Amino acid sequence: YDIMSFMDANIVRQKFLDFQVARGHKIISPAPLVLEGDPTTLFTGSGMQPLLPYLLGKEHPEGTRLTDSQPSMRLQDIEDVGDPRHTTVFEMLGNWSLGDYFKEEQIRNFFEFLTKEVGLDPSKIYVTCFIGNEKYGIPRDVEAAEIWQKVFAKAGVDAKIAEIGSAENGDKRGIKPGERIFFYDDKENWWSRGGGIDTTPIGDPCGPDSEVFYDFGEELQDEEKYGLAHPASDGARFMEIGNQVFMQYRRKEDGVFEELEKKNVDFGGGLERIAAAAIGSFDVFKISLMRPILEKLEEISNKSYDNNTDEMRVIADHIRGAYLLAAQGLAPSNKTQGYAMRRLVRRAILRALDLGISSNFLSEIVPIVAENYKDLPDSILTHRENALEVLLREENAFRKTLNKGLKELNKLTKNNKILDGKDLFKLQD
Repeated sequence: YDIMSFMDANIVRQKFLDFQVARGHKIISPAPLVLEGDPTTLFTGSGMQPLLPYLLGKEHPEGTRLTDSQPSMRLQDIEDVGDPRHTTVFEMLGNWSLGDYFKEEQIRNFFEFLTKEVGLDPSKIYVTCFIGNEKYGIPRDVEAAEIWQKVFAKAGVDAKIAEIGSAENGDKRGIKPGERIFFYDDKENWWSRGGGIDTTPIGDPCGPDSEVFYDFGEELQDEEKYGLAHPASDGARFMEIGNQVFMQYRRKEDGVFEELEKKNVDFGGGLERIAAAAIGSFDVFKISLMRPILEKLEEISNKSYDNNTDEMRVIADHIRGAYLLAAQGLAPSNKTQGYAMRRLVRRAILRALDLGISSNFLSEIVPIVAENYKDLPDSILTHRENALEVLLREENAFRKTLNKGLKELNKLTKNNKILDGKDLFKLQD
């Protein structure tokens, strides 16, 4: 596909929004990363999060078909950053049907977007559906699977159905020839605010979901570490690029699930992951939103990305996150969101030291990040012009702290002194 040679993330984002508008959706403004009046979470962690009241029944002023691209942050993944797919900050492409269309239109549209607009090869797309739950009388999602079969057939792709159950079963079983639609249990393919079926809160809407995966090649699967390849495997062959939640049930007071009269669709797709699939790279750090940062780091450090992937990925991810927070008016501090922001900046600086970058470098990186995010609306990036200054202040302050700590270390280790617990605590502080 020629489209792969130039498709960048900003184009993917715009194509998605244009595609949804052409199908009757209204573009809504994304929420800020820090949600006011929501003490339950530090940051907006998904496109669905700000829309929860409307998915629970409140009427949205823009109607029943909505779309946006929501910058999101999940710091629970911070220790995983350094591998090819984990980031703390990402954009979630979203579309919603509030009692309007349901499975058929959603599945057909998303497949069309991926194959026609983004240019993905249909034979590299795999999907999952909910296997059902006998205990609660919830049937397997045959409807979604049959729609997928028709969609694949139209694209000339064989799409046999596989009964997997748990992801652990999949690790032992793997994929048989021609299989493309996989039935998993509620751990993989059920959505509720409480997680699985047993923990679905009383009174809440909930339902099966259908996840979409891209196949980056059999050779990427480490079978010794992760078992045989299948979509829900932790291995590197498959990467989830979108999830379609079909809210069709509500849990009653007696724990039984009843069908909703007004059914909703909640779709979320990772912009970075779809953009990575578009260029045929399992490494999300090679997409247009991050590659320029890596090239600048190679230039500053005189080291290659291929030999220093962990350090450069952490820096690229963390500075992106810190910039988005600064551009929304947040400043580093020792409390809550400000502390998380400070942690991102300081972790990036420490990883830069590992690359031999011992002087200030954010003034060279942040403008690249700002340029990459120039298409995000001013409604959330309200402090773009001050972002660099805020981050430079933090960088200068941390450099002073590091230098002070190094002097203290040199003083403590004079005459080959062995450090005790008190010394180590002082250095950590």
